[in-house]
Amino acid sequence: MQNDTPVPNAPWWKFGHVWMVVAGPAIVVVASFITLYLAISRPDPVLSEDYYRKGIEINKELGSETSLAPALQARNHAATGVPVRTAPAKP
Repeated sequence: MQNDTPVPNAPWWKFGHVWMVVAGPAIVVVASFITLYLAISRPDPVLSEDYYRKGIEINKELGSETSLAPALQARNHAATGVPVRTAPAKP
């Protein structure tokens, strides 16, 4: 014979799958508050008014030390397969 006795209903918080579904959005909410705190407590530094001029000066200093000619020759050689001719040595 079948047992037709009703099973008492358990509250929703006693089911593990419910917590698995709730945990994802809860973690996202906590992470968003942490991100908000970090954004407010550590503002981005302000650039100086003449940042563009300083960058150009740095590029001029770096450009005077090294030449891009060897890199350009290697790039062109790799792309075309043509042997690179070097200039004769200066006396």
